[in-house]
Amino acid sequence: MVKRSLQVSLSGIQQAKKAFALKGWTQENLAGEVNLKTRQPVWRFFTGQPVDRQVFLEICSVLELDWRLIAVDPPADFPDIAGIVRADAPDIDALVKHVRSQRQEKIQDQCGILQLLDISRPVGIDDIYIDVNVLQEIASQQSVAIEDLQALGPDDFDRFGLGAIEQKQIPGTQAVETYTKLRVLGKPGSGKTTFLQALAIQCNRGKFAANQVPIFITLRHFAEESGDSREFSLLSYIQQEWLASDIADPSVLETLLHAGRVLLLLDGMDEVMQRESAAVLKEIRRFTDKYHKNRFVATCRTASQKLTLRGFTNVEIAPFTQDQITTFAEKWFVAFTKTTSQAGQDQSTQFMQKLDLPENWQFRQLIVTPLFLHLACWVFYGQDKFPAKRSEFYKQGLDLLLGKWDEARGIERDAMYQGFLLPQKLKLLSQIAAATFEQGQYFFEQRLIEQYIGDYIQSLTKLPIEPEELQLESEAALKAIEAQHGLLIERARGVFSFSYLVFQEYFTARKIVASHNLQALEQALGGLVSHITDPHWREIFLLTAAMLQSADSLVQLMKQQIDALVAQDPYLQEFLTWASQKSQTVLSPPLVATGRAFYMALAQTPHVASHFALAATLDQGMLLDAALDHLLLECAIDQSQDFAHAHACSEALSQTLVIALDAGFHKSLQQLSDQFPNPKRNQKKFQAWWQAHYTQWIAQLRTTIVQYRNVNHSWQFTPEQKQMLQRYYDANQLLLDCLHSNCEITATIRQEIETTLLLPQKELEDREWR
Repeated sequence: MVKRSLQVSLSGIQQAKKAFALKGWTQENLAGEVNLKTRQPVWRFFTGQPVDRQVFLEICSVLELDWRLIAVDPPADFPDIAGIVRADAPDIDALVKHVRSQRQEKIQDQCGILQLLDISRPVGIDDIYIDVNVLQEIASQQSVAIEDLQALGPDDFDRFGLGAIEQKQIPGTQAVETYTKLRVLGKPGSGKTTFLQALAIQCNRGKFAANQVPIFITLRHFAEESGDSREFSLLSYIQQEWLASDIADPSVLETLLHAGRVLLLLDGMDEVMQRESAAVLKEIRRFTDKYHKNRFVATCRTASQKLTLRGFTNVEIAPFTQDQITTFAEKWFVAFTKTTSQAGQDQSTQFMQKLDLPENWQFRQLIVTPLFLHLACWVFYGQDKFPAKRSEFYKQGLDLLLGKWDEARGIERDAMYQGFLLPQKLKLLSQIAAATFEQGQYFFEQRLIEQYIGDYIQSLTKLPIEPEELQLESEAALKAIEAQHGLLIERARGVFSFSYLVFQEYFTARKIVASHNLQALEQALGGLVSHITDPHWREIFLLTAAMLQSADSLVQLMKQQIDALVAQDPYLQEFLTWASQKSQTVLSPPLVATGRAFYMALAQTPHVASHFALAATLDQGMLLDAALDHLLLECAIDQSQDFAHAHACSEALSQTLVIALDAGFHKSLQQLSDQFPNPKRNQKKFQAWWQAHYTQWIAQLRTTIVQYRNVNHSWQFTPEQKQMLQRYYDANQLLLDCLHSNCEITATIRQEIETTLLLPQKELEDREWR
């Protein structure tokens, strides 16, 4: 007869105490691990008194002890579950297949269908899912000096800490195969849940972990159902769920667990409310320790990784690669195009082509996660283009992170910073963004960000807050912003940044636009235009212009600031005067500003403006001046006597003669052409002419061009003047981009600015007096 109770031998007590000491637990902890309501049975176990045999076996399992080696007179006829499993392996394989068959419909319903945001119909997971990669090093756990991060420019901002800098990515399924206990971290919308759902579907089909049964558990549902009874038991929860699949025998699950034939997928550790979090984590630890032969995968937001699980290896979902973005887009458009599969593929091709355009690089920063890539596809699907006002797209993304994403999935989170409604959150994030961006900080230390938060919290009340209380509230607010919204993230240990640079830029622009009165707005715009020559502020200008109800004041201030850049330099003013006068001789008034830009480029960067002229449909005179610039290039490079070079020079001169319409100029060019011997006829005679007359000939050519066309002056700019001209030119280009960014500008102001671009100071003053 099998004994109903067992007790520990004297030598076994010593072994058990050593194993217990290694755990670092109290007896209450151990009682909780084996799901006991009191510690009395644990006390009896360590004092060598009889204990219920099932409790005895569970304590030994948790302490990783062989119960036969420590028990007094272990019965020979006591069933060894592990032995039975090994002996009956064929039966276990049959059991796995049977349970899979019973559970197939439920797993398909639970994991095989996705409801994408703002899409009215569900989509099959096979139609949209692509395999994800993971990073084995978690950036926020690494120590990096803040000075090293500050040295990174905007181009490297979104790459750091997201797996694109010297971090090896591996397939997510490889990580699951490698580690029997795996926790998958990720930012909001990075695809953590979908990854687990795909694992469940693949496992159920025998394409992954073919010898195991998949079990998918949404932890917040487990917490909600267990919270009422305060009995957090994964075993009971799974058994109860299996009743719906006609698996009524509780021993089936235990047999599979003892045999290591379960793939347990635990989704959303961070979604469990704080009041149940400790109990849920405790049960996960107990369950995974007791049934350690199985395979466990849990998911959690990266910011909530402090919810630790003993023995679990952390990996983080990597951002999508270019190939993954392409594959996802093709699947998305094929799945949702209402006509044919080919039409969907064609639209995905258009999507990728337009995404690669230089003006859409900001969108490329965001769409490295499934959530934002889906949003980009959805916006493009309705318009066949990306929105002209990027601020509207950013706002949609922020709405998702600030609540809509959780709301769509029915997730309720703890109110960790009480009293902060959406307007307060937006205002706080705008203040943080503006303060840090103004200082040129893309990365900032935790203490600094907590100080900004503390100052804002204090501003909300007239009553003083104790420093310690304010510090605690600041820490809680930062933790909530990171964990719940993913807008501020820990890039390295103790070093934070906005999750995407475009969000820092958006909030900085929003801070300017949200100024509480006209005087404050004018002051904010004045501060903005002081950065007119700083390329880091380019996106702030464009976003601010797009978000203002009227951008008249902004573009007028920009124009004034730009003109002032070169107003005090007489030589630069002379140069602008020449460009203005030259453009008036070749263009009609609406295109004169274009002409000024062309001649500035022609004088500053010789031989580049010709491409500009040929690329656009411009005035014939501009085409001629570009051709003359090309002619001088071909004739003057190193004064080469090379036959091919001489031939190129001759060809350029012939082409220029074709478009030289002025009779006097054409005649002078023809005379110079006649003097130039044909290198094909007599190369020796040509070389002699070159030695004797070429220098004089090229000087005469240059003089003729200056006389008739007023181009090719030898402007002698200092290095400082060259730098200032480049800044001036770039600032005008930024102003022009603002004008063309679908912002709200009065027609007369728009016309006035476009007409006066690149004018010298004297002409600007003359216009004011008219």
